[in-house]
Formats: sequence, structure tokens, C-alpha cells
Amino acid sequence: MFTQFDVEAHFDGKLLIAYLNNDATMNALNRPTMTELKEFFERCDKDENVRVVAIGGKGGAFSSGQDLARAFAIETEKTDPSFVKKLITDFYNPVVMELTRCKKPVVALVEGPAKSAGAMLALICDVVLTSEKASFSPAFANIGLVPYAGGSYFLPKLVGRQMANYLTFSGKELSAEEAKSLGLVAEVFTEAEFRAKSMDILEKMSEMPTAALKLTKKAIAESYDNTLKQQLDLEANLTQKAAKSEDFLEGINSFLEKRKPVYKGK
Repeated sequence: MFTQFDVEAHFDGKLLIAYLNNDATMNALNRPTMTELKEFFERCDKDENVRVVAIGGKGGAFSSGQDLARAFAIETEKTDPSFVKKLITDFYNPVVMELTRCKKPVVALVEGPAKSAGAMLALICDVVLTSEKASFSPAFANIGLVPYAGGSYFLPKLVGRQMANYLTFSGKELSAEEAKSLGLVAEVFTEAEFRAKSMDILEKMSEMPTAALKLTKKAIAESYDNTLKQQLDLEANLTQKAAKSEDFLEGINSFLEKRKPVYKGK
């Protein structure tokens, strides 16, 4: 039972969207929220009907990052470094792992500010869609911390070593358009059209050959650590797996029959 956010189902359950929903803290992250997010991604990964997963924020913000007031409410926690490590290893790392190994496409819907761990929660998704009001700030250094929630792993791969250093050293806030220019964001829409445009994209993804998308996500994820030879071999093996799917047969038949394909995600 999810209490820290709202879950919406669309397109006959092929799309599930989790909306962070704590307007008073700009959707700050806490231990219950992270626990439930982990459960959400596990649920989406196991549900064969779900073909696309998305996460957004209600109330104008995506997420302000860790709820510092709640996390450090006890004085001893402020001076206990092991408490910070436990918070990350027990609550953030499991969410990052579940999100990144989820076989379905995971899309971030960012309509407002995304800061620190909240920024990374969005940016480690497979696709990021934003409104023009969105902003991103990996501002871990602003409170004297190192990037976590996958920050030090993904940012250099997304923007390069120098820009990753600059963003994390300075805590610079990026506008939606700046983030897009760096390759962090796929699309930026006006505030008025964001909902309709992003749902159009999500609907199209939900109708795609999900079997192939799962294997494509696996190929791209493993490319980080593979040599060229390893990646070429992986592509061949995964393409063979994709060719065994019902979706591939439907794609071939629809092409030959000159009709729109109807994929079942199998």
C-alpha cells in the first residue's frame, strides 16, 4: 500500500506513474518514501502488463532532495557519520539499483525544481521529459556532502568528467533548456503543453515492442563497462533473443502486410 505518493495507471495499466506528493516539503525524500519507491519499481518490473514506468512530482516541484529536517531531527544524528552512510546504503542505494535494473523504460516527468538526490532520481531515469519551469541542481556540496544516489556514477557518463566536476563543485542550477543542451533532458515543453505532450510520448512507448525495449535497455546499460568486442557480441546475442519474440514476428508481418503493428510486449 503506497502512502508517500500517488500512483496512476493509464492505457489499460500499460503505464504506471508514481507522483511524489508532499507539497509542504517540495516532495522531499525520506526513508518511508524511498522504501515505497523501491517497492514501486519492484512491482512494475514484475507486472507483465506494465510496459512503461514513470515518476513525477505533484505541487510544482519534482523533489527538493533529502528531507534534512526529518533525517537529522535528533542531535546525535548530525554528528554521527555512520548515520549518513546507513541512510544512503539502506534507503537510496536500493532505489537506485531497482530503478536502473527495472527491465521496462523508466521516464522522469519533471515540471519544477529537482535538487540534490531529487535531481539524481530524475536524471538516472532512462528518459527525462520536462516543462520549461523545470530546473536541476546537484547541490550536494552546498551542505558539505559527496554526490550520492548514483550522482558520481551517472553524471560523468551523461555530461563528461569536467562538466560533472563543475556542476557538483559549484552546485549550479541548470534550467530545463540548459539541461537539454548538456544531454540530460530529452524534451522540454511549455508549461501549458507538458501534460499532453508527455502523455503522448508515454502512450507511444507503451505501444512499442516492449521485448525489444527491455533488451535495448540492457545493451545500453552494459555498454558502460564493456569493450567494443564485448558489446558487439552482446548486440548479436540480444538481437537473436529479440528475434524470438512475438513482437518481432508482428513487426515483420505488419511491414509485409502494410499495416500498423499491434505489439503485445511479448
